[in-house]
Amino acid sequence: MEIKKVGVVGCGLMGSGISQVCARSGYQVVISEINDELLNKGLASISSFLTRNVRKGRISQEEKEATLARIKGTTDTRDFADCGLVIEAVVENMDMKKKIFAELDKVCPKDTILASNTSCLSVIDMATATARMEKVLGIHFFNPVPSMKLLEIVKTIATSDETLEIAKEFGESIGKTTIVAPDTPGFIVNRLLLPFMLAACRMLETGGATKEDIDTGARLGLGHPMGPLTLADLIGLDTVLYIANAIFEELRDPLYAPPIILKKMVATGWLGRKTGKGFYEYK
Repeated sequence: MEIKKVGVVGCGLMGSGISQVCARSGYQVVISEINDELLNKGLASISSFLTRNVRKGRISQEEKEATLARIKGTTDTRDFADCGLVIEAVVENMDMKKKIFAELDKVCPKDTILASNTSCLSVIDMATATARMEKVLGIHFFNPVPSMKLLEIVKTIATSDETLEIAKEFGESIGKTTIVAPDTPGFIVNRLLLPFMLAACRMLETGGATKEDIDTGARLGLGHPMGPLTLADLIGLDTVLYIANAIFEELRDPLYAPPIILKKMVATGWLGRKTGKGFYEYK
């Protein structure tokens, strides 16, 4: 099956990034939000991002205009009826995701592939809300979507080999390198990342090192592009806490138990870059 039109549910940070990447790669894109205010905010962020790229000489004005012309915003789920692939990119709430998958299952043709951008939740649980479990899988992008080259494809026990191959071809068509992960807590990347990031939190919490030395050690000693605490601020400390809790609840492995400092910072509203304060302060 050839995918010509891609649907994206959710026009937040991840959804807008996914839409932009797909549209730049030549796909027609439909992106939805629950109301016009959030939809217009997301579409404006796409335009702003592309404008910055024009200024920096990364793309031409014509490329920007062509990309935006391929993106249609909507608040009506029925507008996904002619999409070959629909990617859900809303908050990490299983009940909400299952509701969306049930709605998409009713609206979309039987050949449409339904995917979730979840970073840690069970994809097969979402698939059970549909009558097409063999056509449901995870397509996990990384933030920021336009810059990050990896696409983690999550195959459930019910996902067909054909669906998996189509998803891999789709990933390659938008310039991503794909890896295939099993439908287990955290998949591959977050399963590796969270113990490292949480260990950095504990080291800071116990006074083992300063936040600056922890991050400098990771950058210059391990060759990471940014330190684990800077990365946590970028991801969002609430998101890090949510993922840690979700994996810990499934595995009961102490490596994934959220440190007290992380819980307290989230409770205080210090969530990282998006609130202006996390482990570091941002203007």
